[in-house]
Amino acid sequence: MKKLRVLLVDDEIMIREGFKKLFDWKAHDCEVVGEAADGMEALTKIDSLLPDIVIMDINIPIMNGLKVIQMSKIKHPEMAFIIVSGYDDFAYCREALRLQITDYILKPVNYEEFGTCIDNMKIARFKSTHEETRNLGEERTIHGLTRYLQEHLKEEISLSVLAEEFHLNPQYISQLFKNEIGVNFLTYLTNIRLEHAKKLLISTSLPIAEVSEQSGYGDYRVFTKVFKKNEGITPSQYRKALWNEGN
Repeated sequence: MKKLRVLLVDDEIMIREGFKKLFDWKAHDCEVVGEAADGMEALTKIDSLLPDIVIMDINIPIMNGLKVIQMSKIKHPEMAFIIVSGYDDFAYCREALRLQITDYILKPVNYEEFGTCIDNMKIARFKSTHEETRNLGEERTIHGLTRYLQEHLKEEISLSVLAEEFHLNPQYISQLFKNEIGVNFLTYLTNIRLEHAKKLLISTSLPIAEVSEQSGYGDYRVFTKVFKKNEGITPSQYRKALWNEGN
């Protein structure tokens, strides 16, 4: 497992040394990659080292910790910040919440509590990454499914055909259409078939039966029924109305 990179920011060297020596970073799959003693140094180290976690005191020279976090969040929104402060101040806590700080721990540090904080943060990061990966996978899958439908519009297509072609569960595909597109599979298929049919009716003089077949309806009577249900008129009436408009 990849270790999480940690930056320690505190103007007291004894505090930084305490973190390095008194907390078992290795046991929590972390490694300290740098230190900073003031706000400007912290900003520089954050940009150059790109740590996963920044352990930050609030009252540090030049620029306070909250300002450092505010500026860093703009460029590194995924970076985790844990405030370790000697001040149990409501205003600080409120500002920390506004900045979406991972945790706010008071000095002197209870390292068992700190370890729990690190572990909870790792779990949250894992869940977030897993969710992003799953969402990306679903987007790619629905793109592949819709592309397949467009390319095989004339053929007999069903959830079972897609399931066999993409090695997926039919129920999963059905749910994917509802989640990603907002309509069920049959509605989507009907819509793209009718859109294709309308293009043929407008741009060609093909017989209705041929338009029906090229749009995935082997029986033109079924095609006519579906077309009228969705458009309010028959394919012939649709073509005639549009051709009359053009003349």
